[in-house]
Amino acid sequence: MTDAVDNDSPIQAEIRRNYRWNFLVNSLDGALFSCGMSFFSSAIILPLFVSHFTEDPLAIGMISFLGWAGALLPPMFMANVVERAPRKKFFPVTLGFFAERLPMLLLAPITYLLATSQPALTLVLFFILYTWTNMGDGMVTVGWQDMIAKIIPTEKRGRFFGITNFIGNGTGLLGALAVPWVLEKFAFPLGYVYSFAAAGALFMLSWLFVSLTREPAVASHKPAVSQLEYLRSLPQVLRKDRNFRMYLIAQIVFALSGMATGFLAVYSVQTWKLADAQASGFMITLQLGLMLANLLFGFFADRKGHKLSLEICFVLSTLSLVLAILARDPGWFFVVFFLRGAADAGSLLSGYAIVYEFTDEENRPTYIGLSSTIPGVVSVVAPLMGGWLAGAISYQAMFILSAAIGALSWGLLRFSVREPRLPPPPGRLLR
Repeated sequence: MTDAVDNDSPIQAEIRRNYRWNFLVNSLDGALFSCGMSFFSSAIILPLFVSHFTEDPLAIGMISFLGWAGALLPPMFMANVVERAPRKKFFPVTLGFFAERLPMLLLAPITYLLATSQPALTLVLFFILYTWTNMGDGMVTVGWQDMIAKIIPTEKRGRFFGITNFIGNGTGLLGALAVPWVLEKFAFPLGYVYSFAAAGALFMLSWLFVSLTREPAVASHKPAVSQLEYLRSLPQVLRKDRNFRMYLIAQIVFALSGMATGFLAVYSVQTWKLADAQASGFMITLQLGLMLANLLFGFFADRKGHKLSLEICFVLSTLSLVLAILARDPGWFFVVFFLRGAADAGSLLSGYAIVYEFTDEENRPTYIGLSSTIPGVVSVVAPLMGGWLAGAISYQAMFILSAAIGALSWGLLRFSVREPRLPPPPGRLLR
């Protein structure tokens, strides 16, 4: 919508004039937010925290479930509102303070005051606050992305995301180095109190930087579209584009293989009786995997294509599960989490970018929405399935099933999806 603004207009002149400033403050926002997440990791720190109150695998699976549900559901209802807002900054700043950042500030004092005396209440309040912040994240993400697309010129967005992610992963590594020391130095629950307090402080500091964004107001002239009419048109999109349809199927299967992600750290703790400080050390290799993969896969995918990048990430994800199954001591899990970090970084980076290559600019928002929502529904359910399987059978059985599903997703992507950068073979129908 904003790309259609005349390049010689006063608005574009203002955007160019504020580009360096906006690049700086939003890069710092992203970097500090990523560092905060290293103290609040849903893959390692939060499952370990919840395991102090319950050993029920379903409760641990709720962490991933709520994370995906929060990211998936609100954007569907926010898009129309965002389109008509003259300034998108309202969503990550004003709405984001109350809907996304505030619950993170409350978690540390609640843990300090109640974790020992009222463990059941602490667990309930944790899930309430965690649901609150994830739903808030889903409510602001469309507005934040639209704001970034508006203030960062098209030809400079790649370097913005690349530099931001690299710095963010680097600061996240510093956080990952600090967390094991904090959890070892301070007995439960103080270690988690300090970890959550650090996360809350970093989230608020990142919010301060995003609030400094300089964004010109641009009125929307796009007519209102009935949500019902729009939803009715989506099946036709999938029927007409076979290649994109097969890509979505591969992503759905891959999302199902993610049922194991939230249980890897807890499995290592229960199997080898690790202290939280030892298990939280896995954050270091997770962050290293994220940092290096964001740097490498960005350049690799530009040259070789995002499809090949995704194929490699699917293999890395499956390999990490195979190693978790075969592990004979906890040291193996440093490699497991390094591979998971690399797979997560590359699959997110190329998973976003490949979708743009399936279609033209006019239909791109629809393709982005479909690629987020359809596999996302499976991502919401998968952790609960994993928790049920772990409780009903065993963690290892669940890991084996996840690895088999991951291998199937690679086969579908490799042999059923055509590289979207290439033209279709002569005489080949899309249907």
